[in-house]
Amino acid sequence: MSEPHNDQLATESVEASALASAVYQASAHLHRDAEPGVRRQLLALDAARYGDRELAQRFAAGEGEGEPGSAWHVQWATGSQVAPRLCAVIEGQGSMSWTEAVATGPAGDRPIVAVAGLDGQVSVWDLTTYEHLGEVRVAEGGDVLAVGTAVVQGRSVLVTGDEAGRVLVWDLATFEQVGEPLTGHNDGVTAVVTAEVDGRPVVVSGSLDGTVRAWDLAVGECVLSLSAGDAVFAMATAVVAGRAVAVTAPSGFDATLRVWDLATGRQVGKPMIGHKHQVGRMVSAVIEGRPHLVTGSMDGTARVWDLTTCEQVGEALKDCDDHMVAVGVVAVNGQTLVLAGGGEPVVRVWADRRPVERLVAEHVPRVAAMATAVVRGRPHVVTVDFMGTLRVWDLSSDRLVGTPVVGHTDNVYAVATAVLDGRPVVVTGGVDQTVRVWDTDTGLPVGEPLIGHHGPVWGLTVCVLDGRPVAVSTSSYHRIDIRVWDLATGKEVGESIVDRTDPEPAAPDPNLPPWLDLPQGPHSLTTVRTLSEVVIDGRPHIVTGGDDGKLRVWNLTTREQVGDALKGHTGRVRAVATTVVDGSLVAVSGSYDGTVRVWDLATGRQIGQPMTGHTKAVRAVATTVLDGRPVAVTGSSDGTVRVWNLTTQEQVSAVLTGDAYPIRTVATVVLDGRPIAVAGSGTANVTDWDADKELIDLDDEYIDVGTVRLWDLTTMQPFCPDLVTPAGVKAVAMTSDGRLAVGFGHEVAVLGPL
Repeated sequence: MSEPHNDQLATESVEASALASAVYQASAHLHRDAEPGVRRQLLALDAARYGDRELAQRFAAGEGEGEPGSAWHVQWATGSQVAPRLCAVIEGQGSMSWTEAVATGPAGDRPIVAVAGLDGQVSVWDLTTYEHLGEVRVAEGGDVLAVGTAVVQGRSVLVTGDEAGRVLVWDLATFEQVGEPLTGHNDGVTAVVTAEVDGRPVVVSGSLDGTVRAWDLAVGECVLSLSAGDAVFAMATAVVAGRAVAVTAPSGFDATLRVWDLATGRQVGKPMIGHKHQVGRMVSAVIEGRPHLVTGSMDGTARVWDLTTCEQVGEALKDCDDHMVAVGVVAVNGQTLVLAGGGEPVVRVWADRRPVERLVAEHVPRVAAMATAVVRGRPHVVTVDFMGTLRVWDLSSDRLVGTPVVGHTDNVYAVATAVLDGRPVVVTGGVDQTVRVWDTDTGLPVGEPLIGHHGPVWGLTVCVLDGRPVAVSTSSYHRIDIRVWDLATGKEVGESIVDRTDPEPAAPDPNLPPWLDLPQGPHSLTTVRTLSEVVIDGRPHIVTGGDDGKLRVWNLTTREQVGDALKGHTGRVRAVATTVVDGSLVAVSGSYDGTVRVWDLATGRQIGQPMTGHTKAVRAVATTVLDGRPVAVTGSSDGTVRVWNLTTQEQVSAVLTGDAYPIRTVATVVLDGRPIAVAGSGTANVTDWDADKELIDLDDEYIDVGTVRLWDLTTMQPFCPDLVTPAGVKAVAMTSDGRLAVGFGHEVAVLGPL
């Protein structure tokens, strides 16, 4: 594990050291090799995410001589994606790609964890100190498919199973192989677990050749061989009615589990049927005095089985995504917890089959495997991702690191600011289908989340309706869904704008994936992802842009559309803003067709020709006044930010940036009398479709990172050093007093000027 770069970490008290370590680890993948200024800024942000503003201020105040100073300091941040139980992050040694096997056990008097990769290497760490103890490398055997630990005549050993069908034993004191390979399997060994048969300890191996073998490691002999009928993909052992048994899961689509008596080699009990797809992970445990089995499957569920009756206990534990689900069982304060992790960077925790917690590990491709251990008398779980990185979690109820404010549970796509009862607030919307209000000064939520949408909240604006501050949000994948919220009461105001139709049938959208079956009629208004507030004839209105490529104007008092839809774009409208040009109220829109267009809201007609220059989708638009002229600032998937004179409809200057990632959001503000442009960018994810109609693939080099950049529009030069965030920035907004609100990943942060 890398050592902290900052002296502050070394001076923390014992109680604070865990927090300091967690803060360092949260974004270590980004700041470890970064410039000192970026490192401090990220550490300050992560300290705020863990709820320690004092530590955040100390990091921000540690500017070194000759370094460019930041113009901003983090005031607060939510911490939905930080991990209050995370103890350590251990990065794999060497090439640990596509890691699937992990085991814990003793090495003398210290607990260890061993991780096997498909590169033939097994690495071992001390779970007390997180020290790398060493590794073994399987020669001439290819990939290691299984790993386990055992004690043989008082000696701690590591046991591996490889694709050559061998079981190898390694001394954990010397990391030397013990004895000759244990051979007999005719195909890869996919599981190695321990058991006690007739009073003697054995290692049980399962293979793709369909056999299960028990080995007496003291003499190096096979003492039992049985045919499981099908290739064995996963296996666990337990004691049922005084008999040692093995439970096997076959390879392939058959999800039937079978129980075998390890003394006789015969199948006992009935097959356990319930999973809909291959079972790849299983672990046994004694729950309330009875032997149980917990299984994880590619059907996205974990299930609990009573091994005495061979019956499933309760309903399947769901919401684990459709990947192989890693499972674990641990006892905490007399309560049995079941853990499961799959296709997301989340480990879900259940007690009595009810969800009680989520262990959120950022920057993880997905959880591949897990194991439990007792460290210093406390229950821990070790998770490993496919890149060989381990995370160690303390599950004791009294071992929480920091006091993060938990907010959105999925990506934040919309941020706006308002004034409520004389105090500034930040309003946010996310994929978790909620709108949330935050006190800009304290960072605490104002009231309960605003709930009513049935899909992700894509767009958000604030205005005054009948003398009350309200938020207007838009949602859903397949229909129009616009709602108005009273920010003082947290209640929805009036009728929602939902399920409206258009006289013209919607044209088929070639950008939609072929597997997406949307239940919309030929005249249904499609998803609205962007909206902007505007006052027309003294009454609040909104301008919306939809996936049908049209803009619409809505009267918020009557909830009715004003005039006909504004047509011209040939792709989805992803951004809209309003301003005044030559005395006329106009809307400025950006689309997946790569153009920026200006619309006269009085006549409903397009003004001039489309403004071109962006080479991909225009995702963000904001307006301001520069030297007395109305201008638009636009951001695109091509990574550029451009400024346009709305009177001449010409680009004002060269592009402001050539970011490697899509520009997802822009905003404008006046600071010290100067117009400032703010742009947020970040890595793509599977919800983003590019203008060329192709998904942006997430490969092994994927690193979630975001950037906020500010420019002085009078000089077109950077206003301050870039701000880096540990997740893609999808929304930014400026408060009336010059503070910056940022939505990145699941999080919200507010930064103030120095």
